[in-house]
Amino acid sequence: MLGQKAFDKIEQAKGRLVDISLKMWQHPEGPYREYKACEWISEYLKEEGFEVEVGVAGVPTAIKATWGSGSPAIGLLGELDALPGLSQKVETHQDPIDPNAYGQGCGHNMLGVGALGGAIGLKAEMEASGLAGRVVYFGCPAEEVLTGKSYMARGGAFNDIDYCVEFHPGSVNVVHMGRTTALNSANFHFKGVTAHAGGDPYNGRSALDAVELMNVGANYLREHVTSDVRIHYIITDGGVAPNIVPDRASSKYFVRAFTRETCNDVYERLVRIAKGAAMMTDTEVEIEYLGGCYERLPNLVLSEVMQQALEEAPREAWTAEELQFARELNATRPDRYQKQLEEYELPEGTELCDSVLPISYMDTFGSTDVGDVQHIVPGVSFGTAAWNLGAPGHSWQVTACAGHSIGMKGMIYACKTIALFGLKVLENPEILHKARAEFDKKMAGKQYVCPITPEMLVP
Repeated sequence: MLGQKAFDKIEQAKGRLVDISLKMWQHPEGPYREYKACEWISEYLKEEGFEVEVGVAGVPTAIKATWGSGSPAIGLLGELDALPGLSQKVETHQDPIDPNAYGQGCGHNMLGVGALGGAIGLKAEMEASGLAGRVVYFGCPAEEVLTGKSYMARGGAFNDIDYCVEFHPGSVNVVHMGRTTALNSANFHFKGVTAHAGGDPYNGRSALDAVELMNVGANYLREHVTSDVRIHYIITDGGVAPNIVPDRASSKYFVRAFTRETCNDVYERLVRIAKGAAMMTDTEVEIEYLGGCYERLPNLVLSEVMQQALEEAPREAWTAEELQFARELNATRPDRYQKQLEEYELPEGTELCDSVLPISYMDTFGSTDVGDVQHIVPGVSFGTAAWNLGAPGHSWQVTACAGHSIGMKGMIYACKTIALFGLKVLENPEILHKARAEFDKKMAGKQYVCPITPEMLVP
């Protein structure tokens, strides 16, 4: 049976895979600081016979591990970073290990290791069957700041693969054909002149006034953009005391849209608003562009093959303890839980998804730098149920499940799905030919232009 040797290898390696994933959960690391995760994953890949490069494309915690030769080359995208403020014990009530610490609130400990398990499973069956091709695992840092893969792409990390796979843990088992948004982000630093706010305010030039006027301008801009555009901001520095005219103030902005072109256009309009705010307040503005990412570009040909793999790969049944754990978590967000039941048309009382849904064409206004890789080569995205149905994204509930057997079962299921998908493509070269034709049609002659400009340094 196709995939059996891969499944056997993943089962054999399950203890090690779960151990690495739980160590990443116990030691969550922020963007571009994923040193432990990078070390644990790299060492295991070396043991499994992969040629491992750490620091690929000049990104210190980026991994590129290759096994095999020739074509086709499959790129498996792992992610390594955690989220700030989402520390949480494996409990069904909010109880952080450290309220100020990072936590696996997006499940990247499962994501990074899910792709890892898929890579070693695929290698095992290719090796046993004498199948030609290359398996390339990418350990990608800093997805949560949406630039890790963009920096890697700038350095050419993905130029020698033929197609790519993105797995992301979630609340359901599903292949994603929906879009995400492209994104640009920047800090806007205004510089004015300080003065006594009561005694001689006329001698001051308020940088905070400039920040606030920029925000007003941005809010008026919302009326004159397409409905897919999202603009959001925070004030990162607003001064130190009310009786001092602030000579420095800053804000941070995200601009999102369903196409890179629209995102860039709105961002340039925002830049002009910032410059206008500086003119109105007689201040100066320094714009610190932080980079961005492309929208996801899902491939239907690959998605249909992934759907087959998701339906055929073996998955472990949920235990009574796991269902009870999920039930208690769902009770913390009954609104979200009910919405998910309705959205996915699941039976009442479903605490953990135990079926494979049809391919989803639902768009999301979130962003991921996976879109950059999918604008270089054809790509597919899918998720497995690794947390309770009602868990919001980026939440303590997700962190709790990411350290629980619920998350580990979803991860191992993803490993097997990835391996089976890769084997199906290898068995039928026509799949990749059709996927490339679809990719070329969607790109319509456009070329990938990295959102990370040449002078930008890795944070």
